[in-house]
Order: sequence, then structure tokens, then C-alpha cells
Amino acid sequence: MRLFTDHPKSVGETYLQHLAMAASFALRLLTGSICCLLHALFPFLFAGTASRIISELNDRMVTNRVRGQ
Repeated sequence: MRLFTDHPKSVGETYLQHLAMAASFALRLLTGSICCLLHALFPFLFAGTASRIISELNDRMVTNRVRGQ
């Protein structure tokens, strides 16, 4: 059971909170990846979208890390 709880506890979350947070990050990263791929094919689409998503996710992670301490 500790395999599922040690890391979430270290960042101030329960298992379910960590699951929800990690899943939301994964979906945003997937969105960013799709935007990057489309931008590679069509340079006029999604210019800056992936960079903005990464920046937003970094801000969320840092904010949550500070709040959890």
C-alpha cells in the first residue's frame, strides 16, 4: 500500500488527490502535444499554445507544492 501513498504524502496530497492532479496534468500535456504536432504541420496554427500550457502547468505545480508544505 505504501507504494501508492508515500509519494502523494510527500507532496501533501492523498492518493485520490494526487491521481486527479496527475491526470489533469496528463490531459493538459496531451493537449499541448497535439497542438505542437498540428503546429508542426500548419505553422500558422497554435503558435505559442504549447509554451503557454507548459508555463501554466509549471505555475500550478509550484503553487501546489508551496501550498502543500
